[in-house]
Amino acid sequence: MQILTDIQSWLVGLMGPMGPLIALGGVGLFLVICTLPFMLQKKAEPFARLKTNNETARRTETAVTLRRAEDKGADKLEKFAHFLEPQNKDQLSASKLKMLRAGYRSKHAVRVFHAFQFLGGVVGLGGGVLYTMLTRDPNVEPDVQNMLITTLLPAAAGYYLPTYWLTKRLQERQEQITQGFPDALDMMLVCVEAGQSLDQSIIRVSREARVAYPALAEEFEIVAHEVKAGKERVQVLRDMAERVGLPDITSFVTTMIQSATFGTSIADALRVYSSEMRDKRVMRAEEKANTLPTKITLGTMLFTVPPLLIMLIGPSLYNVSKMN
Repeated sequence: MQILTDIQSWLVGLMGPMGPLIALGGVGLFLVICTLPFMLQKKAEPFARLKTNNETARRTETAVTLRRAEDKGADKLEKFAHFLEPQNKDQLSASKLKMLRAGYRSKHAVRVFHAFQFLGGVVGLGGGVLYTMLTRDPNVEPDVQNMLITTLLPAAAGYYLPTYWLTKRLQERQEQITQGFPDALDMMLVCVEAGQSLDQSIIRVSREARVAYPALAEEFEIVAHEVKAGKERVQVLRDMAERVGLPDITSFVTTMIQSATFGTSIADALRVYSSEMRDKRVMRAEEKANTLPTKITLGTMLFTVPPLLIMLIGPSLYNVSKMN
């Protein structure tokens, strides 16, 4: 313990009261820099190398050029993939599904998200250390607890900021789909009753709803493209339900699959379901309206009652104090 005390005294005398913290940060940074080459160095397996060579031999010069131009930014993150992506298969699938529901459909979306988290944490940590060094008083003994708070709090905020952004975007997107889904069902019902097929009505809805509800139009457009590509309609609808993650879409997909399985009229199923969706939207609006008096009561108590008490009791208190 005497050795540690002597080292601490030497660091304080050399670099001031912040000497031990600066030395600890320098040692941590040095260890990270020394560890990165070993983490990034990953030997390729012989069979994987042989497969890569065979695939490279079959490619044409044009295809290679186009792929390099498309994945130029993603290749920079390729060597960091084993620690920018979850190594657990279930966690990786959950992260990809969350990115899909938020509207990020790139195959490198998970890597980019974790890269932003890492950069946000590093930038926040650097900003916290810089703020702590600039705002400290050299004449006052530094408080370790306050130093840790001002240093680590910006790092935590920078790390969790991408998560907050992703969650906010996912909620806004699902809210937009929920609001526009009854109108899309009504339009789809009109198209089906006019003689169009379900696929044609989906294409028409995706085209007409793009201005008001772009997220919903994008989902219907993906469904139309997948059906055109030859994918089975039932699987396409199930993928849509999983991709969106809303009970209304899941019920719609179940209704369409049952209608196609039992051979019932799609128009009748759409008519009943669209009526239920309209009623459900009215119920959601009424629920929000019913919560409004409670919110207004809280605001009234905070901003109306105190001034009223001051006006009623203030003069009496002033007279009492004047009499004393």
